[in-house]
Amino acid sequence: MAVKLYKPTSAGRRIQSVTDYSVLHKTSKTPKGLIVSKAKPAGRNNSGKITVRHQGGGAIRKVRLVDFSREDKKNIPAKVVTIEYDPTRTAFISLLHYNDGAKRFILTPQGLKVGDKVMFGETAEILPGNRLAIKNIPVGTFIHDIELTPGQGGRMARSAGAYATLQTVEAGYALLKLPSGEIRRVRETCLATVGQLANSDWMNVRIGKAGRMRLMGWRPTVRGKVMNPVDHPHGGGEGHNPIGMKYPKTPWGKHALGVKTRSKKKYSNKMIIKRRSK
Repeated sequence: MAVKLYKPTSAGRRIQSVTDYSVLHKTSKTPKGLIVSKAKPAGRNNSGKITVRHQGGGAIRKVRLVDFSREDKKNIPAKVVTIEYDPTRTAFISLLHYNDGAKRFILTPQGLKVGDKVMFGETAEILPGNRLAIKNIPVGTFIHDIELTPGQGGRMARSAGAYATLQTVEAGYALLKLPSGEIRRVRETCLATVGQLANSDWMNVRIGKAGRMRLMGWRPTVRGKVMNPVDHPHGGGEGHNPIGMKYPKTPWGKHALGVKTRSKKKYSNKMIIKRRSK
């Protein structure tokens, strides 16, 4: 997908760009069972206290229910009816009509078109949108929507343009190179979908103005160094000042940059061959 530019009719429009959605279907009606309303927590916990800053407001969005497993539709062909925009994710979604009458949403890989046939099963061809066990996929293939545990449903490589590379399959495990650069083992019986996800240019979109961020649910962020000392460790002083510390801190005095947050005792550490690239 491409990025669309506009003529500089205003200061915000001058540096603004958007994803080109002209290839999507805008007039399709989403089946009632595949769309739900979901409350926005706006960064607050169950007692109403803000636990994540800078969240709130934003346009009203309804959640599309995407099928990340397809296990109950084994060996049932499906036809791609539409390719649609999903307001709650960066990737596009495709509406499938199965031969048994069911309708489901899946993530849209590059190359998938309206009218194509997709299927989940051991005999499925190695084509974009088809879902198989990793042991049945050739080494070197791009895959996405990958399970961490058999039967769990896809968990990895689900954002726009994402894919993992299948490097090898041996001793009951597959070796995957993930989008972050991490090399990880998963069981060969885990399911994955063939192809790279569409809309890989989404990361090149320039927001252009603050109003678009507000529509996305992001509230303004204030730098710590322009606050008072009572509000932030970086605050205080006359005029422009450095933070005056050995390392940046959060408003609560914790390390803000370069801190390892992964537990050294996490159960899945043994599955990671190489950590992600710096």
